[in-house]
Amino acid sequence: MKSYALTVFDKSGEKLLDESFTAVSDQEAKEIGKAQLLEKGFAEHTHRCVNPQAKLILFHR
Repeated sequence: MKSYALTVFDKSGEKLLDESFTAVSDQEAKEIGKAQLLEKGFAEHTHRCVNPQAKLILFHR
């Protein structure tokens, strides 16, 4: 399992969410990240999810 970071920002650049979670693969992490964003109401906010090597796997501006 690898640790992934999910961050959400508002328009001013302030962090609204900064969480980590674990997943087996980048694809699984992408799905988990999307589900968390929908669940917390942040799907349309600027967000990013990165893997342990800081590779961007999910982004919305």
